[in-house]
Amino acid sequence: MENIITSQDLKLYYGNFEALKGITVELAEREITALIGPSGCGKSTFLKTLNRMNDLVPGVRVEGQVLYHGQDIFAPEVDVTQLRKNVGMVFQKPNPFPMSIYDNIAYGPRLHGTHSKAELNDLVERSLRGASLWEEVRDRLKKSALGLSGGQQQRLCIARALAVQPDVLLMDEPTSALDPASTIRIEELMAELKKNYTVVIVTHNMQQAARISDKCAFFLLGEMVEIGPTEQIFSMPRDKRTEDYITGRFG
Repeated sequence: MENIITSQDLKLYYGNFEALKGITVELAEREITALIGPSGCGKSTFLKTLNRMNDLVPGVRVEGQVLYHGQDIFAPEVDVTQLRKNVGMVFQKPNPFPMSIYDNIAYGPRLHGTHSKAELNDLVERSLRGASLWEEVRDRLKKSALGLSGGQQQRLCIARALAVQPDVLLMDEPTSALDPASTIRIEELMAELKKNYTVVIVTHNMQQAARISDKCAFFLLGEMVEIGPTEQIFSMPRDKRTEDYITGRFG
């Protein structure tokens, strides 16, 4: 498997506070990598660095490199809009736009220059099918997205991310605001998405990480303690701190 994103000695500071301490990691294509660890340990900060979402936070400084297909994403010539098209993001709380289901999905493609009705119709259907939502909403595409249930809204946000045809999907605790049934739907969806996309997910839920990911990275106090195949991290972690966290001794 080819590595699609590589971070090399990545450090991130909020003012004087070092939130990420030299993270080096390789993310292979068409794999799900779960980032686990207690609250405030740097998982979401690291995730948001991969498509430069942290640029929006005042006083942020980044050192080291993040390579996407071999190109440093912090290089001056990088088009951040294009980067975020290729490396999509789904947030913890579903955040549909206050517009129709159709327009939510068509928003990104229109922004990137797709205006043909036939193309947009095709993209909307493909994206909703990709997010396992088409059958539920096909007859109400013109209705407001805000009328959907929480689980449907989150799948809509996944469809919206898919509509601009990314190759990486970043998911920041995408099921933490959802009920168990919706959580299972999203997990099943991730297994499907992995066939075509590289997925990086932040999760607080150990069982979820164990169920859905191929690789697991354990973060603690801004460090990445270890990364490896999920089975190995859960059954034979190399670091005592990982073992303590996974067995519930802290966190």
